[in-house]
Amino acid sequence: MSYITTILQTRQAGPDHQVVTVQGGHGSYRREPCADCPWKVSSNGIFPPEAFRHSASTAYDMATHEFGCHQSGNTRPATCAGFLLNGAMHSMAVRIGFLKGRYQDDVTDGGHELHQSYRDMAIANGVDQDDPVLKPCR
Repeated sequence: MSYITTILQTRQAGPDHQVVTVQGGHGSYRREPCADCPWKVSSNGIFPPEAFRHSASTAYDMATHEFGCHQSGNTRPATCAGFLLNGAMHSMAVRIGFLKGRYQDDVTDGGHELHQSYRDMAIANGVDQDDPVLKPCR
């Protein structure tokens, strides 16, 4: 695993938000959803719908990218706890991470109500349920 973080893509998701796709880094992950984790139902509306459109491919079958924690930043990225709990078992990257010992069974919801799927989360945050970007989401 490379410990160098490479930014592959940056996309604006509104005037105050962007979605950054990175590769590499230290391979860390959050053990509990952060304060305004988008997977938490209580965080609905914090992030614009476009952010969920940009990140939808993390929820596609055999995805090779993971949904990162927005509070971790670009230089020390970490995989989102909410994603690991409710959106990642279809992801090839996450399955391989578990097989290689990168991820353990130590992630908890911290008592927070989480969206049950990426699709549910995106729709709750303003993405139209018929948006083509959601069709392949698991």
